[in-house]
Amino acid sequence: MDRGARKVLDVSQQAFQGKAPRVFEQLVGALTERLASGALAPGTVLRTAAVAREFGTSRGPVRRALEELKAAGWLSGRGLTYVVGASAPQPEGARPAFGRESAVRIAAEASWARIYGDVEATLVARMSFGSWRIVEAELAEHYGVSRTVAREVLGRLQQRGIVKQDKRSRWYVPGLGRDYMADLYEMRRALEPQALINAAPRLPPSMASSLLASIDEAIGRAEELDGPELDRLERELHVDLLGHCGNRTMVEAIALYQSLLSAHSFLYMTAPRIFPTEPFLPEHRRVLDRLVGGHVDEAADALREHLVLSLDRAVYRIEMVRGIVTPSDVGYLVRMS
Repeated sequence: MDRGARKVLDVSQQAFQGKAPRVFEQLVGALTERLASGALAPGTVLRTAAVAREFGTSRGPVRRALEELKAAGWLSGRGLTYVVGASAPQPEGARPAFGRESAVRIAAEASWARIYGDVEATLVARMSFGSWRIVEAELAEHYGVSRTVAREVLGRLQQRGIVKQDKRSRWYVPGLGRDYMADLYEMRRALEPQALINAAPRLPPSMASSLLASIDEAIGRAEELDGPELDRLERELHVDLLGHCGNRTMVEAIALYQSLLSAHSFLYMTAPRIFPTEPFLPEHRRVLDRLVGGHVDEAADALREHLVLSLDRAVYRIEMVRGIVTPSDVGYLVRMS
C-alpha cells in the first residue's frame, strides 16, 4: 500500500466529518413547513418553552432553530419570545400554531440516543490517530443538545471503554498506542477465554456449529470479504458467543476492554485489504472447531493464542491506516500532545 498517498477521509464518509441530522435542523424543517403552510400565521407568538414542549425536546436546540428562522426572515424577536413576521402566508382556515392534532414529536426517542451513534463513530474514527480532548460544551453545541444530554452520551461511551476522564474530570479519547493496546489485549486474554468456558454449556443449540459454518463460508471467499463482513465475523465470536457466559459483570468488563473491536470496525471499513486474506479467519475457525467438538478447554486455549497473535497485527493495521488517512477537524475535539 502506498504510504505516500495520503488523503483526508470523508468516511462514507461521515465518521470523520461528525455529521448527523441535528435536533435543531429537524426543528427548522418542521417549523418551516408550518410557516409556509400558514399554520403559523403572521403575528403568532412563539415562546421557546412552548415550542420545546410541543416537539418534546430541550430548549437549547429550540433557541437555535428559532434564531435560524429569524435569520431567514420568518421571525422577529429574541431570547424567550419570537413573533411570526408579516411575510408568512395566511391562507384561509389556517390551523392553530400548536395543538394535539398537529403535534410532531422530534424527540420520539431519548435525546442521547439520537446522537450517540454519530458521536461514537466520530470518536472511534480518531482513536488510531492519537488522543483527543473532548470539549463537552462544544459537543452539546455541535449537536444542538443540552450539556446534560452530551454528558449522558459520554457516560455511555465511557462504559464502552471509548472515552475516559482525567484527574480533573475532563473527557478524552485515549489514542491506540502500542502500550495501551498491549494493556487492552492483556485484559482480553485474561477475561475472554474464561468467558468462553462459562458460555459453552449455555449456548443456544447449534450456535457454535452455525458460527463455524459462517467462518468456513468466509474462508472460502476470503479475498472478497469487505469491511462490514470482517467486522461481523469478529463480533460473532468475541461478542455474540461470549455474551452467553452467564456472568453479567464479566460481560461488562470484557466490553470495557473491547474498544479495540470498535476501532477495528473503522479500520476494516477504511482499509480492508491490508492483508491479502485476514489472518484471524483460521484462528477463529480453530476456536469454533474445538468448541463444536466438545473440547472446551482447547477452544479457550485457541482463543487465548488468537489474542496473543492479534496484537502485532492490530498495531500494524493502525500504522498503515495512519499512512494513508488524515482525520478532518471536528469542533468539539482537540488533539492532545
